Amino acid sequence: MKRKSDQKTTFDNLGGTPVLRELVAKANTHRKAEEQVIAVLPPALAQGTRFVCCIEGELTLSSENAGKASQIRFRQHEIMEKLRENELFRFVWKLKVKVVPPRFSEKPPAKKLALSKENARLLKEEAGHTKDKKLREVLEKLASHVRD
Repeated sequence: MKRKSDQKTTFDNLGGTPVLRELVAKANTHRKAEEQVIAVLPPALAQGTRFVCCIEGELTLSSENAGKASQIRFRQHEIMEKLRENELFRFVWKLKVKVVPPRFSEKPPAKKLALSKENARLLKEEAGHTKDKKLREVLEKLASHVRD
């Protein structure tokens, strides 16, 4: 059996699959075009902005929020002027910006707070006033989770 390092497919050993080679070539071209577009953008706007496509002189970018999209639209003439210096984008005449929020937000997991002695006392007190036996048991169990 082959080792894991030998099993990994790289783009160099694709063999005779012309369709896959063509897709990889298109992806590399797109990556290079995106690098050139992002290099032209002001540093504050480059973060969170992606190159989508450039078809028939119409350049399309995506931004992660509406504020950045508005700033890009406001500075579109300056951005297109710099882009036209590049051979690949010399016929750009229109700039479109779409807002595409990030798929996943990296929020830290919620931290559970310890139950204070005061809250435990209040839960026990409420349990004593409750007529429902099951609810009383649940409240007493919650009150027992107090941490010192």
